[in-house]
Amino acid sequence: MSDPFDISKALEGAIKDHLSPEISRFSLHSEHLPAGDQESAIEKMVLQLENNQSRCVLLGVTGSGKTFAMAHIIERLNIPTLIMSHNKTLARQLHQEMSGLFPVNRVEYFVSHYDYYQPEAYLPKRDLYIDKELSINERIEQERFATVASLVSRPDCIVVSSVSCIYGLNAPETFLEYHCRTHVGQTIEPIDLIRELVALQYNRTTTDLKRGEVRLRGENLDIWMPSRDDPLRIRFGFDGVEHIQICDPITWEILDELDEAWIHPKEFFMVSPERFEAALENIETELDGQVAGLKSEGKDLEANRLEQRTRYDLEMLREIGHCTAVENYSMHFDGRNHGERPYCLLDFFAAAAKQFHGNPDKFLVIMDESHVTLPQVGGMYAGDRSRKLNLIEHGFRLPSAADNRPLKINEFQELVPQMVYVSATPGERELLHLCEVTGQDAPLGLRHMAGGGGVDTPEYPKKHPDSESMYDMLQIIEDIPRMEIRPTGLLDPLIEVRNTEGQIADLMSEINSRIAKGERALVTVLTIKFAEEVAQYLNKMGIKAHHLHSEIDTIERTEIINALRIGHIDTIVGINLLREGLDIPEVSLVAIFDADRQGFLRNERSLLQTIGRAARNSNGKVILYADSMSPPMTAAIRQTLERRERQTAHNEKHGIIPSTIQKALPQMGSDIDELIAGTSGGKRLVGSKGGRKGGDWASNLNVGAGQWARSNSVTSNISQPIEETNFSIEELKAMMQQAALELDFERAAMLRDMIVEIESP
Repeated sequence: MSDPFDISKALEGAIKDHLSPEISRFSLHSEHLPAGDQESAIEKMVLQLENNQSRCVLLGVTGSGKTFAMAHIIERLNIPTLIMSHNKTLARQLHQEMSGLFPVNRVEYFVSHYDYYQPEAYLPKRDLYIDKELSINERIEQERFATVASLVSRPDCIVVSSVSCIYGLNAPETFLEYHCRTHVGQTIEPIDLIRELVALQYNRTTTDLKRGEVRLRGENLDIWMPSRDDPLRIRFGFDGVEHIQICDPITWEILDELDEAWIHPKEFFMVSPERFEAALENIETELDGQVAGLKSEGKDLEANRLEQRTRYDLEMLREIGHCTAVENYSMHFDGRNHGERPYCLLDFFAAAAKQFHGNPDKFLVIMDESHVTLPQVGGMYAGDRSRKLNLIEHGFRLPSAADNRPLKINEFQELVPQMVYVSATPGERELLHLCEVTGQDAPLGLRHMAGGGGVDTPEYPKKHPDSESMYDMLQIIEDIPRMEIRPTGLLDPLIEVRNTEGQIADLMSEINSRIAKGERALVTVLTIKFAEEVAQYLNKMGIKAHHLHSEIDTIERTEIINALRIGHIDTIVGINLLREGLDIPEVSLVAIFDADRQGFLRNERSLLQTIGRAARNSNGKVILYADSMSPPMTAAIRQTLERRERQTAHNEKHGIIPSTIQKALPQMGSDIDELIAGTSGGKRLVGSKGGRKGGDWASNLNVGAGQWARSNSVTSNISQPIEETNFSIEELKAMMQQAALELDFERAAMLRDMIVEIESP
């Protein structure tokens, strides 16, 4: 049986020096040296990892430079590293930071390539079948290819990923069994090289070149791999390959010269003709057995439905080699057995580690914001399985469809040789893992954790009534490197607890004092309705405010946060979005309503994360509005005050004056191109206007999707009735363009007709 981690074939003929991790080392480029607690935390973490500790926890408060510390750990260990984040936006931010710190190494971005994805599903109670619908982002698909290509061909690779890394891919050896390596001086005819590329599923063209295509013109063979921004041009002479050039895709200007090129397949999923035929036979065998089983249970409708759908898929596979639901048959094409886990990105890390370091366990996983990311990894399998079982039970899919799935949490843990959990508020699972690998007795608050990712069943099935708070657990558990002293000298914010009586008036007074200093405020509440009502009331009282909650989609959320930073609005009222990863140095006030209401949104971890949003401003202050002191409030306040005391002592000892973090202000609308880059299809991806009640009151503040793109004249004119105002043609054109940007095509068409009428002789 072939070794799925053997990628040596793909490296035949490569420049050996470039494959040595001692020559192609990670090299961190930065003007700054570790400061504050960073140096000691890095030393402790590297020591633990070099001593083969399998699970580590790094506690870093907001603004302590966790990303910078991660980079130093990666440089010191010099092994392939996967950084996991719980959402695409934070993953992209981490990718950009790591790319700046490691400019000469490969830093890749691997997230789900769907802009829009509606999975296939069946709702039995409503007898409703929902077909799969999706829109693939070509740019992200390209970055996924680049990730795999870098992992199998370079020893110095960092990948920043979402939980997409636990979903199925082909085995590394399957992806690499088909490849083409060409080099200067190679004796080969152009037509023979084309045959090799066509076998890799590249399409031949004679017109404009696109990704996944090849083109031969005279002695020039052009190839555009799906993983590259720029195509390759191979120039042939009488004796074979004379030049391999990287070219500009528009002008075909030569950007660089290569000695060799490794050309990967056009598609991720490729199988040999023999395995393809065997897979079809196995699908038919499974189909016959499942149909017979359904009929024996009296489910003739389900049996007929399954046979029709599967026979159609088999016919499509035989005729064109593909069908719309091909992923449901991945078990057969991979040659796996029922219940056997799928291959995933972690297998490529193991393959790279074995090839370049001689050991498949020589790679590192860093889990950012682990208290959110780890539960997310654990929840993926159950959600996917529930949906698949409905489809299987009612005859829409074969049982093998359930084997096209994400990893189970225990499978994920078994695949990761070493992992660093990074968080300001580590979760129970992470702390329990640390206790187990270091031989410490777990605190009572951790022993109720069962099935927490490959850990043994603890003593208590439920949380013990005498369980410690997270603060107390962190005092008990040893071997946790901490970064609580910030390089900037910034302190944890001051905290005040105030009664709820008259809280709105009190909040307005605090916000106005911040506005006078050019600073901003965040307010957190418990419900969408209350967030909208508070924001609307603040607007009526002359404070520019906007709500932020789950009904506002990603692009408009980014715009609202940018609007806060540049001063278009002064306050954001939110629920659970004002937590991890929100970096707004201008915010000096955080107000938390109903702080004593116990639950997920007001537990110790949530309170600490929200309090941390005020820690990037030297005037940071947090107000907790409550009529009593809940245990989570007590623990969060005690932890914050103790940190502040240590930070103050450190600043006094070293003569440090705290200063607000300086961060460049965003350009209006600058994030939008990146957020929707590469999107296509009929799905509308811009912010909807849902959640705004009583008219579009936010537009009066120049806030929301596209509002700041207007000039002042357009902003003031756009809401006026066209017929009642005498606009110039230039103003009408600007208003038409703005209406089109906001997808108000009815108004844009009316403006266009007016312009045509005015310009007509």
